[in-house]
This record gives sequence, structure tokens and C-alpha cells, in this order.
Amino acid sequence: MSTKAGYDMWPGPYGNGGSRKSLTASLDQSLKRMKLDYVDVFYSHRYDPETPIEETMQALVDAVRQGKALYVGISKYPADKAAEAYRYLQAHDVHCLLYQGRYNLFDRGPEEQGILGQVRDCGVGFIAFSPLAQGLLTSRYLQGVPEDSRMARGRFLKREALTDDVYAKIKALNAVAADRGQTLAEMSLAWLLKDPLVTSVIIGASSVAQLEDNLKALQKASFSTEELERIDAICRLPNAGL
Repeated sequence: MSTKAGYDMWPGPYGNGGSRKSLTASLDQSLKRMKLDYVDVFYSHRYDPETPIEETMQALVDAVRQGKALYVGISKYPADKAAEAYRYLQAHDVHCLLYQGRYNLFDRGPEEQGILGQVRDCGVGFIAFSPLAQGLLTSRYLQGVPEDSRMARGRFLKREALTDDVYAKIKALNAVAADRGQTLAEMSLAWLLKDPLVTSVIIGASSVAQLEDNLKALQKASFSTEELERIDAICRLPNAGL
């Protein structure tokens, strides 16, 4: 069981940010709601430039020492601030267990920003969120936009995201997946899990069928050099929509 604190946790002056007050109140409220004495992992959800990083990290240290969290992690921190966080926690005998970041076939940020190399060097696990690009890397939109889909609802995934270029990439990646005997979702998750630096992925399955499909990714998580080159060539195609 894990919980996060950082931004927009609840209305009011202490419902966001990375202050000691915000993190402590967030954790206490989460424990009360979940009727737990402690969580396995407590994340600082996002770097707060308005709060000294020492204050944020000390709140995580205290959560562990008070027995409210077994481990701590950070999420979406820029690489330079993540390095500061790792150093502070290590100096206070609390190892940062996990870094959580957005990572998928379309979004290579953790590679490009040096996050993956950094977690390797610091002995930190990496958890990928949005591994299916909010559903784009599934078969959901191969035939257009279903009326009951996330894109149709338009809250986080907008219709504008499905440009002609994006659609062409999805179709091409789906063909690679078919050649591998997988669905697009299975291959997209397997592509992440092939990397020993990726500890796990956070999936947002909305049905048992989706969950079962996602779990099948574990059955074939290896790729040939040719397959990886083919995938990378597709993803590098010019695209203003991503």
C-alpha cells in the first residue's frame, strides 16, 4: 500500500505543496481513511520550489521514524532535485526506495533527462506511470474514438491528442505487436518491463479483461534487436501531436 502527498490533495491552505505541514497532514488523513497504522511507501508527489527540499525530505524521514511509512519515494522530481533528495535521505539513514515518473513508448522523458541512469547509480527503483499513454498505446483507438472512452469524456485525454500522425504510429506499433503475437497494450508494457531499471508499472485497468490483457505482457517481455529498432523507428517519426 502506498500514498502520496504533494499537490491538490484537498481544499485549503495545507492541501498542496511540499511543506512539512502538508505532507504530515496528508499522510495522517490517508492513514485514517484507509484505517491503517502505516503505509508501505510514502511518496513526495512533486517537487515544490516554494519549500526547501530539506524540509520536504525531513518530513519523509520523520514518517519512517514514526512508523507511519516503511519506505519513501519521490515522484516527478527533476533530475537535479532528485539528486538532492537522494543525498539528504541517505545522510539521514532513510534510503529512497522508488522514483515514479511518466514513461512509455511515446514519452521517453526518463531516458532523455537522465532519470533512469540516476536511479541506477543511486540504487533507486523506477516505477512508470501512464505506461500506455492514457490508453493511446492500446487497441482502444484503432477504429476511432469510442463514445464510452476516456478520450470521449475529454478530461485528461483530449481528442486533439489523436492526430493523424499519432494514429499512424499506433497502427504501425499495433502491427509490430501482432507480429509478436501480442496486443498493443501487452507489447507496450513488455517494452517497459524489459528494462532491468524499471521496477514496475502503474496500470489503470478499468475492467478485469483489461487487467488480464495487461498481465499477459509478462509472458513475452523480451525483444529482438530488429524488433526494438523497428519500434524506435516508428516512435521517432515526426509528430507535432506528442
